[in-house]
Amino acid sequence: MSVSATAPSLTEIITQQIQDAPERRISFATFMDLALYHPSQGYYAAGDQQLGPSGDFITASHVSRDFGELLAEQLVEMWGRLDYPHPFDLVEMGAGQGLLAGHILEHIATAHPACLQALQYTLIETSPALQRVQKQRLAPWQTQGVAIYWQTLAETPTDCWTGCFFSNELVDAFPVHRVTLTASGLQEQYVSLAFEGDRTFTNVLGPLSKPALADYFVRVGIDLTPPRYPLGYTTEVNLAALDWSATIAARLKRGYVLTIDYGHSARRYYSPQRTEGTLQCYNRHRHHSDPFFDVGHQDITAHVDFTALINQGERHGLQYLGQCPQGLFLMALGLGNRLDQLRTITATDGTTIQTAIQRRNALQSLINPIGLGQFQVLLQSKGLSPEKYQAPLTGLSTPER
Repeated sequence: MSVSATAPSLTEIITQQIQDAPERRISFATFMDLALYHPSQGYYAAGDQQLGPSGDFITASHVSRDFGELLAEQLVEMWGRLDYPHPFDLVEMGAGQGLLAGHILEHIATAHPACLQALQYTLIETSPALQRVQKQRLAPWQTQGVAIYWQTLAETPTDCWTGCFFSNELVDAFPVHRVTLTASGLQEQYVSLAFEGDRTFTNVLGPLSKPALADYFVRVGIDLTPPRYPLGYTTEVNLAALDWSATIAARLKRGYVLTIDYGHSARRYYSPQRTEGTLQCYNRHRHHSDPFFDVGHQDITAHVDFTALINQGERHGLQYLGQCPQGLFLMALGLGNRLDQLRTITATDGTTIQTAIQRRNALQSLINPIGLGQFQVLLQSKGLSPEKYQAPLTGLSTPER
């Protein structure tokens, strides 16, 4: 999205908000929300320029179309478990460039055409720029008569989806609050100005902005107090993820919620040794921990607390079905078979061999235990009959909590 040369910069916009705020400070969550999602100058307002090999980071869909194809197999199995509803809702939030949606639709069209006829694909996307990219990429499917829609969660009524709501690397980009343990108890990190009239941002501590921040640790079973936790211990709280989970649960009538992201259980997330939290910034495939660097032109993320998502889901009617690393999930869906097929290639020409090597490397990167393979896959459900609830889906045939 182009920005007028006379329009205030994002730094100026945030500075003004700080100056107008009580005590001249804003929560880190407010800062992160502006840095990422300001409608004209936030990081995601730039459309697809920050995604892919030439951008700041890549997703599994950029690595290999196999990711979408294997995920499609899991989604089709869900269709059967739900007794083949028509329409069968696939709802993707945070679809980026629409690559994953395209790969899913292509595989279902080829391997499961009956499912394609029943399918209703909805994309929940807050970035107008990314929405334009998605519409352009998926337009050929709409021309073929596939039902594809774009809407916001606010526009979606309750109990309206029968199918699967899924996301890949979405929750890690929700704005987080940051808190620090001090001698006087838990305090919140706010963003203020280093000097009056300056545009340099700095952290300042103050009382918690919301009681929910203290309640959060009680709900996930973490006692964030000395001596187990050292003074100065700093971490994040993702209240937005709790709101999101409750919203999704309310809109799902019957089916599944599939969440793929990087993160930990609460016990691992809030380990006493993780003294600086998990906040990371990404720029040109390099990561660092300074959120005030090049504001609006770098991604800011924090790991996902899966314990919080599971607990919140249960409070709002979502049943926990299982959780496992992405590598195990994809292997259960047949990635290992695809690797075996590549090993049996007998071609001798250089082009075919090179293509096979590249695909093998891509497949292995999807299950690399120190890379994408360590991402977590969380599956929750709502409204399933007892026999459907108890029978594990292929991708999570050995669920572990």
